[in-house]
Amino acid sequence: MPEPTSSGVAGAAAAYKAIGGTAGAVASGATLAAVVVMLMTPPRNKREWAVGLISTVVSSIGGGAVTIEYFVLHHWAFSTTGLYAMGGLMFACGLPGWALVRWLFNFIDQRRDDSIDQVAKDMRELL
Repeated sequence: MPEPTSSGVAGAAAAYKAIGGTAGAVASGATLAAVVVMLMTPPRNKREWAVGLISTVVSSIGGGAVTIEYFVLHHWAFSTTGLYAMGGLMFACGLPGWALVRWLFNFIDQRRDDSIDQVAKDMRELL
């Protein structure tokens, strides 16, 4: 029976080749960001786990794409090292996604029974 580590690495390498360079960098950066966020701030239930996973992956891909576009880093896609850097950038962009969504839902949950006027007043005080 092969070692789990070596077969896992071989599987990851095969997946990277199958998905293609850019998609592999995106998928690995987004996936690692989701794993780190889930380990650092464990979700309280299954619903929160799903929201955390989705928000981390979306902020990783969306935030990474916006950052690449803003800083004109498209040339990174033409080299293997650049693809790794794109994955790292997308990883970094995914980390705050879960925290922002969690803060927003906690804010909404605390004001569940308030009127829209009270919520607007609270927002003005916060800003």
